[in-house]
Amino acid sequence: MQTIRSSDLSSLPGPAFSIPRIQITFPKKLFFCRAKFAESGNAGSHNLRVAPGYWLESEKEEAKALLTLFLKEQGFSKAVAARTINKSALFIDHLVSKLHSVHKTRYLSGQELTTLEIRDALNPYLETLFEEFGEILADVIENFPNPLIEERLIENLPPGEEGPVVPFSAPITSLNSMKLRALATSTDDGPTEEVPPQIIYLTKLGMEVGVIEEVTRKFPPFADYTVDENIKPVVEFLLDLGVTKSDIPAILRKRPQLCGLSLSEKLIPTVTFLENLGVDKKQWSKVICRFPALLVYSRHKLKSNLDCLYELGLSTKNRGKVLMRFPPILSVGVEKLRDTAEYFHSIGVDVGTLLYKCPQIFGLSIEANLKPVTEFFLERGFSIEEVAFMVSRFGNFYTLSLSNNIMPKWEFFLTTGYAKSDLVKYPQYFGHSLEERIKPRYAIMKKCGVTLTLKRLLFLSDSQLDKVLKQKMKENAG
Repeated sequence: MQTIRSSDLSSLPGPAFSIPRIQITFPKKLFFCRAKFAESGNAGSHNLRVAPGYWLESEKEEAKALLTLFLKEQGFSKAVAARTINKSALFIDHLVSKLHSVHKTRYLSGQELTTLEIRDALNPYLETLFEEFGEILADVIENFPNPLIEERLIENLPPGEEGPVVPFSAPITSLNSMKLRALATSTDDGPTEEVPPQIIYLTKLGMEVGVIEEVTRKFPPFADYTVDENIKPVVEFLLDLGVTKSDIPAILRKRPQLCGLSLSEKLIPTVTFLENLGVDKKQWSKVICRFPALLVYSRHKLKSNLDCLYELGLSTKNRGKVLMRFPPILSVGVEKLRDTAEYFHSIGVDVGTLLYKCPQIFGLSIEANLKPVTEFFLERGFSIEEVAFMVSRFGNFYTLSLSNNIMPKWEFFLTTGYAKSDLVKYPQYFGHSLEERIKPRYAIMKKCGVTLTLKRLLFLSDSQLDKVLKQKMKENAG
């Protein structure tokens, strides 16, 4: 790695190099920010070779959970820790980029890190930051990276003083763009000897050249995968599971590291493991297309999440159904699952039942998504018991926008003459379209001069509703 001082910056070639930014958060406190540039593959991290700008969602969740736990252990309040996590997207990216630097060889082989490995890699770094910043660490994280370009820093230095030494490393290279352009302009009858075999194979699968470039840029090891040893066996494996050929490009785009995994040691055992948990063989195509990361996670990662779900009340009988309904539940960090379960326990909700009915809400932010919706109903006169009952019947309203969905529907509800108890009995009201179902059906009911329960008004099919309305009108006339 070449070392460059600030006094040498002006002599560097323009497009061939990337100059890292330096962050000044507080006086005399400097960060070398790599996170923003890791995405583009133009910067490294702390004197290590640059890692790919590819971050697994599971690692982000693990990093968030680890950071939350670390802040609490250092004496920060739960509220401060939650606020910090909500404002720490760039810092979380920075932590994940460090993982990719520390464990680069693991990513080259397409292996997922375990929770323990992630914590062992990041805890020492967080401890170092706390030693340096102490009580203002939360503010530092929230403002990360707050960049100030190197040239501005130099301008503010005292006369004769040099800026800090900045590590420099060349950017990652990907597939030769000349060959990609040649492929893009070639025909079936044209020459292809200049084009790498893997690109020819992928394009025949339906993967566009631009997508191949994008995947390779985000996950450089993909350029080294061969057709016969890596790509083709995985494609055939997916086809055997029922995945259609047209879905393969989207799957590889989401999780290209699948091609680096061993069929016999990783993919087949993972599928067998999940089938033993109740995943229906006929549903594999749907599950993989929706969440291909499921095949990438280590057995340890899968087991730790499943054990946590069992601990929180999800029965072994229902695990397979939940995995088929919402496979991303396995990407949610264990700490996040426990914190969410604790929140629902606090308002009197049966967590096991909620996990089965609405697993997707366990990936939502407590502060940004769950609390605002709960408080919305409490502020409008619903008791905590009524809110808990509504959640148990229709927890999905936490996935709805408070301002664009729940509030407009609430405002219309106030004009209908229904009691709040009707809404408690049928909270699914918030799941119906206001303009396409709620308003038109209410208008029809009023025109007929009859009254139906909220559930009958909205739940019945058009033909059933018409039949019920006619029967009601007949009864009233008699």
